[in-house]
Amino acid sequence: YAPWCRACRQIELTWESFAKESKHLDITVGKVDVSQEPGLSGRFFVTTLPTIYHAHDGVFRRYRGSRTLEDLQGYVLERKWEAVEPVAEWKSPSSIMMHGMAGLFHLSRWIRQIHSYLTDTLGIHVWISYAVFILATLLIGLFLGL
Repeated sequence: YAPWCRACRQIELTWESFAKESKHLDITVGKVDVSQEPGLSGRFFVTTLPTIYHAHDGVFRRYRGSRTLEDLQGYVLERKWEAVEPVAEWKSPSSIMMHGMAGLFHLSRWIRQIHSYLTDTLGIHVWISYAVFILATLLIGLFLGL
């Protein structure tokens, strides 16, 4: 979820109720703010918000059902998750590829922080910041090419 997401805010009360009932369902319910954890966003390949995953014994399934409390509970109690195709092995959050994707999301956040530091803190013009990144990209490419 993300705090700025309207759909996330609409499901928030239902999700909190589901989390309160989680002890009776013998499950753990959580939520992650993707704006604070971009690595997890990349690892789980989140493309829409809110995105709900079910994990059992290291196997991940994306929940695409109705977002009512009854349907969320029924998904667990009636073991409807067993009929859902697991996330492909190469797209699994624990795969090497998704670890790499998480790294790219962390890198993009780091680059954005550097850009903000250059423009906001140091007062450098935006285009000069872009030029710094272009030059850094060229130099890194030349260094790696050697």
